[in-house]
Amino acid sequence: MLNQTVDFITDKLKGNLGNFVPEIGIVLGSGLGELADEYCQLAIPYSEIPGFETSQVSGHKSRLVFAEINEKKVVMMQGRFHYYEGHSMTKVVFPIKVMKKLGVKTVILTNAAGGVNPAFNPSDLMLITDHINNMHVNPLIGPNDDSMGLRFPDMSEVYSAELNEMVKKTAARLGIDLQEGVYLALTGPSYETPAEVKMARIIGADAVGMSTVPEATVAKWAGMDVIGISCICNSAAGVSTVALSHEDVIRAANIAKDRFKTLVKEVIKKI
Repeated sequence: MLNQTVDFITDKLKGNLGNFVPEIGIVLGSGLGELADEYCQLAIPYSEIPGFETSQVSGHKSRLVFAEINEKKVVMMQGRFHYYEGHSMTKVVFPIKVMKKLGVKTVILTNAAGGVNPAFNPSDLMLITDHINNMHVNPLIGPNDDSMGLRFPDMSEVYSAELNEMVKKTAARLGIDLQEGVYLALTGPSYETPAEVKMARIIGADAVGMSTVPEATVAKWAGMDVIGISCICNSAAGVSTVALSHEDVIRAANIAKDRFKTLVKEVIKKI
């Protein structure tokens, strides 16, 4: 299926954009899809792509978008597949493998997350320095594709320290406040209980969400450089004093989207 998908997309690219080989892949989280709308040169609905699923989550348009941003060729996922939607983990990470086959060398993974660190506020941006997989499943379980990555890949630096330093300097130059921290992934779709958030703080998490970790794991396995950026869209249960809702997530993402787009566009220029 992987080769069939890559062939389908490559044919679409040749027919519309010529010899377009993306070097940067971006996964756009909830409420952050405007970057793709702004630069879109070719959009392929997921429903047309062999092996792709359609996201059912509000704020996800379910399109694979190709564009040139700051003289770099980019492919963007306008919406991701979530484990909590009932997709297998193989399906969740399938687009990352497709990006690798298309030629992507660096992936920028974005998400909407809950703030576990009490110093974080809604609409803050957080650079992911490391992650904790508490989804109770690893996306690399199963037969290994030796042509893409090792059976037992090292995960001591999933998120590129060199690129993270560049992102921090870029944010400082732009006057954008950028938090840093560890992202904890749970399956969802229910938000975390106060006790679970307390656990997250004890084990070292600064933000919590329902995505990104499987994608980052597979991207690292496949030899790609990884940058992760979370939009802190609410304070998690036990930190927040109000009930949590997806509407609040989208609202906070909308507040942060201009800073997010500005930062990502400059980061693309520097990669």
